[in-house]
Amino acid sequence: MTSQAALLRIENLSVSYQFGNRWMEAVHDFRLAIQSGQVYGLVGESGSGKSTVASAVMRYVPHNGRIERGSVVNFQGVNLVEKSLREMQQIWAHDLTLVPQNPGAALNPSIRIGEQLAELMRLQRRLPESVVQERVLESLHRVNLPDPRAILTRYPHQLSGGQQQRVMIAMALIPSPQMLILDEPTTNLDVTTEATILDLIETLIRSEGTGALYITHNLGVVAQLCDRAAVMYAGEILEDAEINDLFAGPLHPYTIGLLNSIPRAGQTKRERPLATIPGKPPLLQERPNACVFSDRCPLVIDICRTEKPPLESSGENRLVRCHRWREIEAGNVDAVYPTEIESDVAELAHREILLQAHNLSKTFNSQSTLFNVLGGKVSPPTHAVEDVTLSILKGRTYGLVGESGSGKTTLARMIIGLTEPTSGEIALMGIDLQGDVRQRSREVLAQLQMIFQNPQMSLNPYLTVGEAIRRPLIKLAQLTYTQAEAEARRLLKAVNLREEYVDRYPSELSGGEKQRVAIARAFASNPALIVCDEPVSALDVSVQSAVLNLLVQLQEERNAAYLFISHDLAVVGYLADYVAVMYLGELFEVGYARDLFSPPLHPYTEALISAIPVPDPAIRTDRIHLSGEIPSPAHKPTGCAFHTRCPHKLGQICEVESPPWQHHGNEHHIRCHRTPEELAQIQAYLLNKAKA
Repeated sequence: MTSQAALLRIENLSVSYQFGNRWMEAVHDFRLAIQSGQVYGLVGESGSGKSTVASAVMRYVPHNGRIERGSVVNFQGVNLVEKSLREMQQIWAHDLTLVPQNPGAALNPSIRIGEQLAELMRLQRRLPESVVQERVLESLHRVNLPDPRAILTRYPHQLSGGQQQRVMIAMALIPSPQMLILDEPTTNLDVTTEATILDLIETLIRSEGTGALYITHNLGVVAQLCDRAAVMYAGEILEDAEINDLFAGPLHPYTIGLLNSIPRAGQTKRERPLATIPGKPPLLQERPNACVFSDRCPLVIDICRTEKPPLESSGENRLVRCHRWREIEAGNVDAVYPTEIESDVAELAHREILLQAHNLSKTFNSQSTLFNVLGGKVSPPTHAVEDVTLSILKGRTYGLVGESGSGKTTLARMIIGLTEPTSGEIALMGIDLQGDVRQRSREVLAQLQMIFQNPQMSLNPYLTVGEAIRRPLIKLAQLTYTQAEAEARRLLKAVNLREEYVDRYPSELSGGEKQRVAIARAFASNPALIVCDEPVSALDVSVQSAVLNLLVQLQEERNAAYLFISHDLAVVGYLADYVAVMYLGELFEVGYARDLFSPPLHPYTEALISAIPVPDPAIRTDRIHLSGEIPSPAHKPTGCAFHTRCPHKLGQICEVESPPWQHHGNEHHIRCHRTPEELAQIQAYLLNKAKA
């Protein structure tokens, strides 16, 4: 790995944390070199030390952490480890910026967004206030924030997580830094916004010679954006290579496991289960003085448990830490993990309708403020969901996709009973449901459950795992304490957790384990329908594949139906039987998952799929960049709601007339003024053009 003329060169970096009187090493002998204009990916599971590396480079290690002696973080010829806090402040302000993973914790909650951005502008140079305000507005336009003028006046808590992240990216780009550290910057964003942000980052880097360390668990992003990448596990680099070499011929079993865990576009649960990496990363105090991956490796031999493999050259400009990499390279051994479960998912067949929503709508009336009343202003209502009709079959998965703000979660909340519909009807097994959860019977509550995006927030930190699972068993299933205790242990086994987890608290679990507990709790009342709102978006790819396999397995065993909401179309395509595409509160395309993605017909579905980062650097997709900004639900366009951004707009008819539903065979329906045949011809033309 060359380090000549490196913008950032890291050597022998080791970082430790103090717990009680003991110091434990979180990062061991980390090294890499980033050139100007280069994007360097850093991938690995949660707890591997990626964010600790970012903190060390920024010299922002927590109070109980320290950078060990001998560590070198050389930036523009200067060792940052030797710099004082005052000297680092100057470097942060002009040359080295960080986009953190948690924007909510990074933004000042008491200062409006516009003032936080303006403060950074003023730090850079003396500018007239009018110019400062103009550039602040421009910075929000660059990151594709809707209604940026309104965003300027808001506080951080008034923005969604995705909007907060885009503000953080805008702040990081203001000084035109020499080096960007990006710690999971697009995790909370939908695919179209992620594509816009990634293009923005790439443009900055290529045009201005900025270097970037891009930390992520999304291997598709790494494949499409990065020039090279390092794979990290339990505080150590296991493999480091040019991006094409890494994906074409991984040499470490861990890298191979990560790449095989990814659901690919077009792959479905009916073909085979996703590959998984069994076990979990070792805790700091459990890391062996040997190969840190030995307990999970399919190729482990005696030497792996007794000797730490060196980080050695495995070819020109490539490093690997494995005792058996030469055998893997020669093809003498196979590092593919055995599949834990066999795919026996039944083919689609006619099934009874479980839940039906008919003409469901939700309008939020804006709250009047004293200033609006005195000024005679009346804020328009927000049409979050409009005239949605859908049917969910017993034992099947209904996928719901769309950008942030499309109304997916509002629709789910109406079905589950957390939000009361403005109009429309919901029926479960032929029984009309009242809109508010408080009006529903215990029997109905038992039949409808929900798995949330963030298990950390949905689990009570003061309840043990056993208590969390027993409560719905006692309250909804009306079991006795003894029966509930036995059932809780059985449910833990069903989600592949040991019985002794009943006595653990959420703080003692990993992210994947917490989500497994949340799934066990959702199944406790043996529901007919489970609403899954982004249940795997915050998980590592290896954990995500295990959770998806678990959902498939439990669905087959218990005949439960899922309403599965996600912005990851590859995940939805894998798990869902039927998929609906939603935009600004309306459905625009519905059909079987196997038909919806090959090829996509509606222009909006086409744009969503084109934005998926393909986990293969040899495949470069032409992203469809939707023109303009996402309209506000309070100011929806007339006619077709998508016409302001549609790449295949017909003309005035799209602006004034609502598009009709058109049938395209086999339960596939499209809502567009163009016929399905026209849309298919457009797709065929674009495909031939791409091949040429």
